[in-house]
Amino acid sequence: MNQVENIAERLKEHGENLFDVNLFTLGDQQVTLLTLIVVGMILFLTLLVSWLMRRAVAGLLRRKRVADEGTIRSVARLTHYGLLFIGIGIGLHTAGINLSALFAAGALFAVALGFALQDLGENLTAGITLLTERSIKPGDVLRLDDRLVQVRNIGLRATVARTLDGEDVIVPNGILAKDQVTNLTFRDALYRVRVGVGVTYASDMQQVRAVLEKVAGGVEWGSKARQPIVLMSDFGSSSVDWEVSVWSEDPWKERRHQSVLREAIWDAFAAAGIVIAFPQLDVHFDPPVTESLGALRAAS
Repeated sequence: MNQVENIAERLKEHGENLFDVNLFTLGDQQVTLLTLIVVGMILFLTLLVSWLMRRAVAGLLRRKRVADEGTIRSVARLTHYGLLFIGIGIGLHTAGINLSALFAAGALFAVALGFALQDLGENLTAGITLLTERSIKPGDVLRLDDRLVQVRNIGLRATVARTLDGEDVIVPNGILAKDQVTNLTFRDALYRVRVGVGVTYASDMQQVRAVLEKVAGGVEWGSKARQPIVLMSDFGSSSVDWEVSVWSEDPWKERRHQSVLREAIWDAFAAAGIVIAFPQLDVHFDPPVTESLGALRAAS
């Protein structure tokens, strides 16, 4: 009660300097009415900026076609907490609280916690990067660990993708952000489907090229944006090897398209009388072996 009376008396005595009256002392800092007003304004502005930033972040993610509302709310909440932490820190520093001592006291704990949550923090940062950059988005087809996967959902910590076998793979966002990942649908869905075939050396190579070009241009799933390519790729040990490349607009169906293309090549070669080569081996016997075999045949 005495302290309240003292404050009241001092307010009366220094009415002309109302905002400079020392209300109490916090550490080495004298807290005045002006100090409290400034701290209150800092906290109010922090909440206002946080509200505006949350709306801006949510709007940005929606413009980036992030459909998961849970992810949008999580990113907005992290933004709110980050700004609130900064604002409270500025307010406490203005009020005279020695934040450096507080940070020093918790430095050891912060370092230990940082090591423990290193992977989590990396994945969260990578998740926010993926959601804002949109270099990988739901529906994209990726080549990951030499297999095709289709992205189903991008969360803050991990991304869920599905394989051709119908398996759901949970991939930490840190892997997608720092490792080399092939996105087959990043700018467009055009994808080259390749099929190899070998013919005998006795084949008419001009006829082979004509048949392969006709087959490549006749598949239904082939894209009209780019022309197919037929190349003589190699002279093999028992065949002349050719490669047929047809552009597709759906890389997710690569294996199905390869099957259709191989069947079409088989039917076209059969109709044209072109023989698909297969490995053959000629065996030559030395004269003593030949004479032995002849003697055995004569004896029988």
